[in-house]
Amino acid sequence: MVEEAVKVALESGYQHIDSALIYGNEVEVGRAINAKIADGTVKREDVFYTSKLWSTYHSPEWVRRGLEKTLKDVQLEYIDLYIIHFPVEFKPGHDLMPTDASGKPIYHNTDIRDTWKAMEDCKESGLVKSIGVSNFNHKQLEYILSMPGLRYKPVCNQVECHLFLNQSKLLEFCKSHDIVLVAYGVLGSTRDPNWVDQSAPVLLEDPVLNAIAKKHGCTPAQVAMRHMLQRGIVVLAKSFKAERIKQNLEVFNVKLSEEDMKRLDGLNQDRHYVEYKWTDHPKFPFHEPY
Repeated sequence: MVEEAVKVALESGYQHIDSALIYGNEVEVGRAINAKIADGTVKREDVFYTSKLWSTYHSPEWVRRGLEKTLKDVQLEYIDLYIIHFPVEFKPGHDLMPTDASGKPIYHNTDIRDTWKAMEDCKESGLVKSIGVSNFNHKQLEYILSMPGLRYKPVCNQVECHLFLNQSKLLEFCKSHDIVLVAYGVLGSTRDPNWVDQSAPVLLEDPVLNAIAKKHGCTPAQVAMRHMLQRGIVVLAKSFKAERIKQNLEVFNVKLSEEDMKRLDGLNQDRHYVEYKWTDHPKFPFHEPY
């Protein structure tokens, strides 16, 4: 499904393809990208590919291994953006979800600054063009930014961000340090019962959102994405359906007024849709307000 979705996306004009080792689909994503390069739809330099360092590869000697696995899977010579997936580390190794006898995650405690130094080495090797982070709060970002001998600061922080969780304080912090905020879950997540509270309200059914969409003659999804774009946030929109993939790209035809933006800002509830199973870890950002 993802192989076909990526092909449709590239044919439709998308350039930014976001994946990760833990998603277990980089072979298929890479196959799609290389197929579209081979048939002349795109050139390699037209594609901005993002991947993520998984939490079992934080030890400095494992960072390059994680990157090389991704490069082998996607069959690309370099990654445009490589980011630390979580500020939480598991036991180093190829077992991506190591657990103890009781089924609890086995954590490890590499200093994230040491992980970042290895990320900087990956950038200097030319295997990645830019490096960043994901799911970091402002204190964890400050810890990286203030490290002695910092060669490259994170170019981005990819976090859950949508109308019900607008991340205004984190966005302000990131902008003050020239760090781009990248939003996932913009449409309210996939509502997978493994991750999402099923009693949570459905974002795309919100009456204010739908009223504004009706006024502009567009879809609620397009308004939800446009709201983020006008706030200076990079938007990731997940879809497997060709029609939706093409429809989402029409977000650039929508322009929200200042009044629309204020009404949409007012929907914030500081509500997370995504609930990770290891949020008991003291380093996890959900323990902080931003």
